[in-house]
Amino acid sequence: MEEVTEETLVAERERKQFEKMTKTPIPKLVISLGIPTTLSMMVTSLYNLADTYFVSLIGEDAVTAAVSNLLALMSIIQAIGFTYGMGSGAIISKLLGKRDRKSADEVASSAFAIALGSGLLILLIGFLFLKPLMWLFGSRDGATLQYSVAYATFILIAAPIMCMSFVLNNILRAEGKAVLSMIGLITGAVVNVALDPILIFACGLGVTGAAIATCVSQTVSFLILLFMFVSGRTVVRLRFTAISRKLSVYREIIKTGFPSFCRQILASLCSVFLNDAAFTYGGNAAQAALGVVQKFFMLAFSIALGIGQGYQPVLGYNYSAKRFDRVRAAYLFTLGFATALMTVFAIVCAVFASGLMHVFSLSGTATEIGVLTLRLQCLMMPLIPTNFMAGVTYQVVGNKAVASVLSASRQGLFYIPSVLILPRAFGLLGVQSCQAVTDFCAFFFAIPFTLAFFKKLRAEQAKVGVLSAEGEGQVCDEMNIMKN
Repeated sequence: MEEVTEETLVAERERKQFEKMTKTPIPKLVISLGIPTTLSMMVTSLYNLADTYFVSLIGEDAVTAAVSNLLALMSIIQAIGFTYGMGSGAIISKLLGKRDRKSADEVASSAFAIALGSGLLILLIGFLFLKPLMWLFGSRDGATLQYSVAYATFILIAAPIMCMSFVLNNILRAEGKAVLSMIGLITGAVVNVALDPILIFACGLGVTGAAIATCVSQTVSFLILLFMFVSGRTVVRLRFTAISRKLSVYREIIKTGFPSFCRQILASLCSVFLNDAAFTYGGNAAQAALGVVQKFFMLAFSIALGIGQGYQPVLGYNYSAKRFDRVRAAYLFTLGFATALMTVFAIVCAVFASGLMHVFSLSGTATEIGVLTLRLQCLMMPLIPTNFMAGVTYQVVGNKAVASVLSASRQGLFYIPSVLILPRAFGLLGVQSCQAVTDFCAFFFAIPFTLAFFKKLRAEQAKVGVLSAEGEGQVCDEMNIMKN
C-alpha cells in the first residue's frame, strides 16, 4: 500500500512538471531555469578564482602556474562527468517529455554507476602516472612540478565524487529543478572559499591546503545533491535495481554525451598546448598570467553554459511533445539573453582589466601580460553563445554527429591551430590572442548550422499542422457519416 502511495506521489510530481515545462511562457521558464544554473556555474568558476587568488598570495609565480596547469586535469575529469551527465540529462528530458519515467530512472541510475566506475579509473591511472602527467600538463621546472604534484594528489582523490556530481547536477537540470542543483553547488563553493585561507595559511599547508579545500568542498556538494534524490524531492529516482545490464543503454548515454566529451577533452588538450606556448614565450610569468585569465574566461563561459543548460530541459520536453513553436521561441530568447549577459560581462572585464589582474599577487610582468590577454578575449566574448547554443540544441534533439562537429569545432578546428601557429608568427602576442581568434572563427562556423535547425523546425511544424488538419478532417467525416 505504501508503494502505491509513493508511486502516486511521484506520478503527480511528474504531471505537474510536464505541465510546467510545456505551458509556462518561454521567457519566464528559461529565466527561472537558466538563472539558477548560471549562478551555480558562476559560483563554481568564482571559487576556482578564489583558489587561484589565495594561492597567488603565497607570492610565487611558480605556485600560481602550477595550480593553473591543473586546468588540463580538471578538464579531463569534467570530460568524463559531462559525458555521462549531459548525455543522461538530454535523454531524460526527452523521456520525461514522453512521460516515460521508468526509462528515465534506468538511464539516471546507469549513468550514476558508470560515472563512479570511470572516476575510480581516473584516480588509478592518475596515481600511476602522476609526475609524467604533470610534466605533460605544462609543469616543466622543478618547483612548478612539485607544487602541481601536491595539488593533483587531492584532485585525483576527489575524481570519482566529481564525476558522480556532474551526473546528479545534470539530472536535476533535466527535470527542470535547477534550484536544487544550485543549492549543492553553492554550498560546496562557500565551503571551499572558507577553507582556503584556513588550510593554506592558518594551518601552513600551502598549495596542499588549497587542494584539500577543493576535495572537501566537492564531497560536501556531492552529499547535498545525493540527498535531493534519496529524500524524494525528484521525479527521477536512483535505484540499484534500475541499473541497466544492457550495453545499448550505456552506448546511448555515451553517444548523446559525446559532444560534451569532445568539448572538454579538447579543452584539456588546448590547455596543454597553451601552457607549453606560454612557458616557451614568457616563462612562469606568462603561465601564471594566462592561468588567471583562463579562470576569468571560465567565469564568462559559465554564463553561456549555465543559460544553455537551463534551456536544455525546455528544449527536450517541448521537442518530444512536438511543441516546435515553443522550441523556436526558447532558442531565440535564450540566444539573445545569453548574448546580452556576455556583452555586459565583456565590457566590465575590459574596462577593469588592470584592476582585476592587480587583485592577484603576480609579478609586474605577469600582471602586464594578463591585462592585455584579458582585453583581447573580451572583444569576442559576446560571440560565444552562438556556437554553444547550436551544439547543445543538436545534442538534445538527437543529431549526435552534428553536435559532435560543433562541440569539436571551437577547440579542435580553431583553437589548436591558433595556439600552434600564432605564437610562432607573433611570439607572446600570438599566445595572448589565441582565444579571441578562436571565438571569432567558431561564431561564423555555427551560423549555417543554426539556420539549418530553424529550417528543420519549420518543416516539423508544417508536418504537425498537416497531421492535425487530417485528424480534424477525419473527425468531421465520421460525424457526417453518423448524421446520415
